[in-house]
Amino acid sequence: MNLSFEAFVATRYLLARRKQAFISLISFISILGVMVGVMALLIALALMTGLQGELRDRIVGSSAHVYVFKAGEGIRDPAAEVAKLRQLPHVIGAASAVIGQGLLTSGQAQAPVTIKGIDPSLEPSVTDIRRAMKAGSLDAVRIKPEGMDGLVLGQDLAQTLGVHVADTVRLLTTEGMLSPFALLPRTRTLKVVGIFSLGLFEFDSAYALMDLPVAERLLGKDHPDFVQLRLDDMFSAPAISTNIQETLGLEYTTQDWADMNKSLFSALKLEKMAISITIGLIVMVAALNIVASLVLLVMEKSRDIAILKTMGSPAASIRRIFMLQGLIIGMVGTTAGAIAGCTLIYILDRYRLIHVPIDVYQISYVPFTLMPLDFVTVIGAALLICFVATIYPSRQASRLDPAQALRYQ
Repeated sequence: MNLSFEAFVATRYLLARRKQAFISLISFISILGVMVGVMALLIALALMTGLQGELRDRIVGSSAHVYVFKAGEGIRDPAAEVAKLRQLPHVIGAASAVIGQGLLTSGQAQAPVTIKGIDPSLEPSVTDIRRAMKAGSLDAVRIKPEGMDGLVLGQDLAQTLGVHVADTVRLLTTEGMLSPFALLPRTRTLKVVGIFSLGLFEFDSAYALMDLPVAERLLGKDHPDFVQLRLDDMFSAPAISTNIQETLGLEYTTQDWADMNKSLFSALKLEKMAISITIGLIVMVAALNIVASLVLLVMEKSRDIAILKTMGSPAASIRRIFMLQGLIIGMVGTTAGAIAGCTLIYILDRYRLIHVPIDVYQISYVPFTLMPLDFVTVIGAALLICFVATIYPSRQASRLDPAQALRYQ
């Protein structure tokens, strides 16, 4: 392979002989530092991107993209409101719902629960509930087995209560019944007709679904609380929310998934930035090693530099020699780090090796997703830092005075 004069000399200097073995060791440490920095930064970015993406997908799969409320008399005609909102651009699903709180008890345990009244024929158009069913049927909430209303529980909630499909539970709601003595809590015996797992601990451990008319009756409400919407592009939810108010009037108020989870995703974004900056300092330390190795090499090769200059090599050529040497260190380290990082990311994500508490992080394992832009940014930044690290030593080498360098040789 034909190399230019500068590349040939730079390569020979890197592959130092026995007398310059210490310089070769420092060069190897510099390569190792760049490799570790690039690998760690890629893994950290993939971790934060994967965590953010997994939480986002599970949140929007468990809930609607946009919630529409109506002031005044509220949603008195759910079918008409659903049909009206279904006609809006980008809306691909709409369903009314009601929300309330209660306490579920079984023969073994009790647990607080969020009651969600749904239309089982429309709910799958706004959430992933039908695909999330692990046992029983969502449509069974409209069937009254043995004269009892049906109930679909989250998987973790069912485990807490120790119940399965066909078991019965008692629901205590805050809406009471007036008696001659006091306001008595309203209780109802329900049959478990299904169990779901949406993959988000917040929903799987606290939500119970039932038919909309039954939920309204138990919660003391005479109409749904809101209409849920599913869009063809979840990232357009803020714009669609604003458009609904402008199109249908100010009595309609909206809330989208991005606004409801703004604090969570802002914290994840800030954490991703902080981790990137912190681990990026490893690459900066590796760059300082490159500076040190090149400065030592300039001192060691001062006689060679003087001879090259006396033979007619220009200062620019000398400068390019040491710049190329630093860039070779940076490119080898960056390439090795990128390969090692991508390999580890694939293994960690493929085999789900890192597990986290599900009640804290909502998911049971840490996913890894490396975005192409993040990959290119890390590689480009690493090479740029390595290049900047070569500027000072290469300039010092190009300014070396041959007469001073050879005086005591």
